[in-house]
Amino acid sequence: MSDLPKDYAHIHIEQPGEPEVMQLSRSPLPVVGDGQVLIRVSAAGVNGPDLKQRAGAYPPPPGASLILGLEVAGEICAIGEGVTQWQLGDQVCALVPGGGYGEYTLTYAAHCLPIPKGFSMVQAAALPETFFTVWGNLFMRAGLKAGETVLIHGGSGGIGSTAIALASRLGAQVIATTGQDEKRDYCSGLGAHLVVNYNTQNFVEEVMSFTQGKGVNVVFDIAGGDFINLNLQALALDGRMVSVSTQRSPKAEVNILQLMAKRIVWTGSTLRPQTVEAKAEIARRLHERVWPLLDSQQIVPHIFATYPLNDAPKAHRLMQSGEHRGKVVLTF
Repeated sequence: MSDLPKDYAHIHIEQPGEPEVMQLSRSPLPVVGDGQVLIRVSAAGVNGPDLKQRAGAYPPPPGASLILGLEVAGEICAIGEGVTQWQLGDQVCALVPGGGYGEYTLTYAAHCLPIPKGFSMVQAAALPETFFTVWGNLFMRAGLKAGETVLIHGGSGGIGSTAIALASRLGAQVIATTGQDEKRDYCSGLGAHLVVNYNTQNFVEEVMSFTQGKGVNVVFDIAGGDFINLNLQALALDGRMVSVSTQRSPKAEVNILQLMAKRIVWTGSTLRPQTVEAKAEIARRLHERVWPLLDSQQIVPHIFATYPLNDAPKAHRLMQSGEHRGKVVLTF
């Protein structure tokens, strides 16, 4: 710990706005609390919630860092009281409660996972936010099982890519949607059995044709808005729908009779406000069920672009354009 600096560089936002409001700044090194670790960051993933926070639409929960960034990979350089599972110098990837866009960041020891075998720091930094989100929602909340059929919206983004890869590797039949024909092959390569362009095709009709009129068991929805009733139409009897984002709109007029008639269970969650214990349980299950797939290279995240930390505005511009496939990562 003696070689740690007194301050560090990080992205700072004075006022919410366009990507250019992000500027490099320096602050005193954060103090490690009980159950926490300090990570010297090598790479940090860029995610949709970062863009929303920068724009002023997703304020951090009480007590969380105001600095952007929810996932990192790096080296543990300080350890708090009560931490026994990690040692100084361990290389980890981690879900962080904020602060990822900085040379150093704090998180809870229970939210760290080992770097998968053969993974670079950039690849490892692309894992936590998306894998925690997908596992916690698609598998823990919606209960997707092998042999079931799932409809995954936004298949080419970071969340969608992870959902397709995990669902297909764990034995589900996957239907994915995308808004561009040129992204079809990418989704198929991840493991999707059918890819639908929702701008040129009726995804409900495509789902019903693929499932021989039965509908899907699960819908993994990032769209919200006008897609909600379409999702209900696409679901089978006793189907489940899980909402993880509202990219089209946070509001929808829902046909409640359809929900009742099909006995549909509709749930959803956001990751960041969940308790330390809840996130730790997701981490435990990921380590048990998913890390073997990563260690054996059965799943490898697709890195679309990397940018140095001072080019964070360019990374956000790319994310806003929707032209990316997979993950965008900042490097240090």
